[in-house]
Amino acid sequence: MSGSTKDAVSDVELEREEYRRKQNVRSHLTSVVSSLVLVGLVAFGLSNSPGWPRVQQSFFSPEYFAQAWPQVLDGLLLNLRVLVVAVIGVAILGTALALCRITTSAVMFPLRVVARLYTTIMRGIPMLVVLYLIGFGIPGLGIFGRIDPAILGTVAIIMSYSAYIAEVLRAGFQDVHPSQRASARSLGLTSGQTMRLVIIPQALRKIAPALMNDFISMQKDVGLISTLGAVDAVRAAQIMVAKTYNFTPYVVASVLFILLSVPFILLNDWYSAKLRRREQTGGMV
Repeated sequence: MSGSTKDAVSDVELEREEYRRKQNVRSHLTSVVSSLVLVGLVAFGLSNSPGWPRVQQSFFSPEYFAQAWPQVLDGLLLNLRVLVVAVIGVAILGTALALCRITTSAVMFPLRVVARLYTTIMRGIPMLVVLYLIGFGIPGLGIFGRIDPAILGTVAIIMSYSAYIAEVLRAGFQDVHPSQRASARSLGLTSGQTMRLVIIPQALRKIAPALMNDFISMQKDVGLISTLGAVDAVRAAQIMVAKTYNFTPYVVASVLFILLSVPFILLNDWYSAKLRRREQTGGMV
């Protein structure tokens, strides 16, 4: 009796698995077909537009693409160097601001007020305005002499993005349940050890997708340092456009920035899906 029941259950489960497999195959085929149809419609619409040949020559010229690629790629290396320094600076300043925001010590009250004002003001100023204020204001003081525009741009990016990162970190720290802190203190951990060993690790796991989104956004905004005269990928593309009167170098810069961002976007999507599956199954986040 038990054997027949087991066989019956196994047969039902096999049928369910076969049904799910067919549904997955059908879903993937539908996605591929709908994507191909969409691409075909867009291609048909563009190719039949009256001005498409002129746009194709101005923005998608293979000749100018090949000419611009080495110079724009060389400029992208400056973007990468600025990005690495900016990430480190934003991590340090953003963490310090977040810790000042959440502290309840009376001694830290002045720093708490300063941190709150800083995050409020910096989040309200457009990134481009911050670049102008730092890039043209600091040299205007005449204190430091001539400063590389890339350095000024890096400082502006750190000042702007640290305010956003600080608020994300603050939200993550405060989202950890107070019982975690109480449990850590009951085990004999100091306040600093509780923050470093208990609060911060849990908070970072929860806010990792938000931090990754800010990082991806910062990757793109690093290109704004060209407004200060730094010869990065965007500025190199502008120089090529001024020489050739063709806009294909801008497409080259766009392609390079996309290639730089896609791995982190995929990583962010994968980690977000992983966290979502853990939460749905009731596992530890």
